[in-house]
Amino acid sequence: MAKVISCGALRASDAKSNVELRGWVNRRRDHGGLIFIDVRDAEGVTQVVFDPQHPTFAEAERLRHEDVIRVTGGVRLRPSGTENPRLATGDVEVEAGELEVLNRSQVPPFPINSDGAIDENLRLEYRYLDLRRPRMQENLRVRHRIVKAIRDFFDERDFVEIETPMLIKSTPEGARDYLVPSRLHEGMFYALPQSPQLLKQVLMISGFGRYVQIARCMRDEDLRADRQPEFTQLDVEMSFVTQEEVLETMESCIHYVWKRALDIDLPAFPRLTHAEAIKKYGVDKPDLRFGLDLADLSQAFAGSDFAVFRSAIADGGVVTGLRYPGGAALSRRDFDGLVELAREFGAKGMVWVALASDGIKSPAAKFLNDADIAKLRSACEAQDGDAVLLFAGPAAEAYPVAGKMRNAVGERCKLRDPNAMAFCWVTGFPYLEVDETTGQVAPAHHPFTSPAPGEWDLIDSDPKRMRAQHYDMVLNGYELGSGSIRIHQAELQRRIFEMLGLTAEQIDDRFGFFMRALEYGAPPHGGMALGIDRIVMLACGEDNIREVIAFPKNQVGRDLMMDAPSDVPPELLRDLHLRSTAART
Repeated sequence: MAKVISCGALRASDAKSNVELRGWVNRRRDHGGLIFIDVRDAEGVTQVVFDPQHPTFAEAERLRHEDVIRVTGGVRLRPSGTENPRLATGDVEVEAGELEVLNRSQVPPFPINSDGAIDENLRLEYRYLDLRRPRMQENLRVRHRIVKAIRDFFDERDFVEIETPMLIKSTPEGARDYLVPSRLHEGMFYALPQSPQLLKQVLMISGFGRYVQIARCMRDEDLRADRQPEFTQLDVEMSFVTQEEVLETMESCIHYVWKRALDIDLPAFPRLTHAEAIKKYGVDKPDLRFGLDLADLSQAFAGSDFAVFRSAIADGGVVTGLRYPGGAALSRRDFDGLVELAREFGAKGMVWVALASDGIKSPAAKFLNDADIAKLRSACEAQDGDAVLLFAGPAAEAYPVAGKMRNAVGERCKLRDPNAMAFCWVTGFPYLEVDETTGQVAPAHHPFTSPAPGEWDLIDSDPKRMRAQHYDMVLNGYELGSGSIRIHQAELQRRIFEMLGLTAEQIDDRFGFFMRALEYGAPPHGGMALGIDRIVMLACGEDNIREVIAFPKNQVGRDLMMDAPSDVPPELLRDLHLRSTAART
């Protein structure tokens, strides 16, 4: 009797056995009267041979890509010289006996058996076919292994996995909420959770001590390659911990996951303060796969004849320099393109200096003396043949532009190791930041973050100088997630809300349940959340999280397979006490 076996299991040792395969027609070839069918399932591919003298041959002639079949037959070694080393099953083939077509397929809109470039919207419309492709199969299997390893790690450390609700109260958390109207409570709305932040803190107040969840979260914000309206995060919270203990736990988790899921041993994660990251890399999520540290040239040019630099420094700003390896060979047009790129990044301008062996080339050459050039060379560790890109202005403007240009230069010069996994921690964030959209001061993380030790007194005197017990984990220039030590005393939490301009009525309306909970013996606690989608994206070497999510939305937030969002029947709107004012064309 034939043994049912997966299409990726057969090896040379299985020769002379009888097997049954079930799967899709991956490829069909006619060679010298024989028909070769590659049968594919979730485990791999096996070649099946149909002989023209066999009754199944006529049926095999009618097979097309993606037909679903069941085939039985004897396993035999492939003739010498015809082995396929690219397949795990490449030493053997199955001589077809019985063939049953379980289901016919329409002609697919794109090839399933390869990973060639295909329009993304077409892939998402036919996602059920796209997910059959080898790369997508592997990506989701890697995701499974990563999530399983995460759960194993926290289970070994005695964390309790607790689910939190999807219908909650709308509370300010930095992004726009998705709202769900209530049928039973007219005019009222639930919110879908942006994160389980308050609920995991409530679980610490409830005495669980060590909580973990693979949590689904939703944020109504603009989309990009590493952002989706709904996403998955690893959510962790612990009682009676210090910041150092949280960092140790989360770093140990990532070491464990990379070893278990990817068989990679990671080194210890370097640590940077927020101020160090900005000064060296221009951004708070630095890509450490290459060097090119920014150079502080403020002191060097404080007395420069170049008025642009001198005035920027006199006004309390900075001059920072970026080495461009081999940049002296660039043309004037190339440098003009770099200046334009810097403007796109927000710069008012950029000065470049090409260090050719026969002298310097620069629009600012007449303002730079030999001493200036010597200081520039030394600070930037620049050699003949390099160029230096210079940015001057307020630190909040010059550093971000220089950081983006650093990433652009790293890409242009191919300095990144595509196989590197460059993790780091960034700590010591400012407590407050200016919201780019509103211009208002807001918490850099969230208002439940505790200020750094010794910083509470600054609330009344100089809150913009406050530092937070906040930390980010960064990988290859992406923020994987962030966390903080929380405020656990009601009176201190109220002081933060008041500093942010909330009235007593607003505090009670938005956070009343949480403020009451803090009054009943809340323990010191802290935690972190990491983005599962970004982790898997980087582990798989992808540059778009849609490649590691089974059913994502496209770049404008549409589900093309299900055609969502979509209109709903008027009676459903009436049941929810809603009326649409959208104009239809």
